[in-house]
Amino acid sequence: MIDTTFYATMAIAGLAAIGMVTMAMLTGWRGWLQLKQQELTAGPRDEQAPSLPNASARIEIADLKERIRKLEAIAAGVDL
Repeated sequence: MIDTTFYATMAIAGLAAIGMVTMAMLTGWRGWLQLKQQELTAGPRDEQAPSLPNASARIEIADLKERIRKLEAIAAGVDL
């Protein structure tokens, strides 16, 4: 009644599928590690060089400084 060849075939096919998925993931992992190694050995790029802040960033910084001044004045008890 129990077909052992069917179960053996399914087990072997399952193991083969797991092996194929594992090998594909291992290949991807090695590729990713190689990419990161190349990035580290290449050194800093021009894109990573610090740049001057643009006008909107300066405006935002000035706005934040003004908010800090107002909060400090409130904490000191000064009426604005």
